[in-house]
Parts: sequence; structure tokens; C-alpha cells
Amino acid sequence: MAKTIIEKIWEQHIVFEEAGKPDLLYIDLHLLHEVTSPQAFEGLRLNGRKVRRPDLCFATMDHNVPTRNRETITDPISASKSRLCRRTAKSSVFRLLASIIQTKELYTLSDRNWD
Repeated sequence: MAKTIIEKIWEQHIVFEEAGKPDLLYIDLHLLHEVTSPQAFEGLRLNGRKVRRPDLCFATMDHNVPTRNRETITDPISASKSRLCRRTAKSSVFRLLASIIQTKELYTLSDRNWD
């Protein structure tokens, strides 16, 4: 029977498999955000696993950051998630995309009033 593209990709990325347990996959690029990434990294820590390729992990804060006045997050939960994302990035687990792409064009586009 023919396999779907998802099945083919999945099979090519299996690192370890055991009956009755989830497969361990190799992911060649991680695109992260500030909402669920802390839980994912905590899960790795609790299972005694490390990020194999932190150089391929990039995060962006795109869920809790306001469209305008991005430097001031007034919602306390959103601010907390953003701080945790920055702290984790500083610990070299992953790189925060905004700290990599610091071009004038990026800030010009993001700070523009689009109304």
C-alpha cells in the first residue's frame, strides 16, 4: 500500500522505536514560540534529555507581544512568558530570532503604523 508524505517523512526521521512507546524522532529545525516551548523544554529536562542541536532551535515571541509598543507588555501572564523565553534563550538552549535578525528593515516594518 502506498504511504502518505507524512508517513514517509516520519519514517525517515525515526531515531528509536519500541512497541507500545512513542517514537523518538530527529527534528532538523525547531521553530519555537513563547507559549508552549517552556513546557517542552521542561519535559526534556524531566526525562533526562538535552536538546541535541541547539544551533537549529530558533524562537520568536509572537503570541504574547502586542502589535504596538512591543517593548511594554502590560498583561502579567504574557509578560511572564516573554521573560521566560528570553531567559531560556540566554541559557543557550535556543536562540531568540529577534537577537539574530537585527536589521533596520525588520524594526522598520514591525514598528510601522499599518492603520
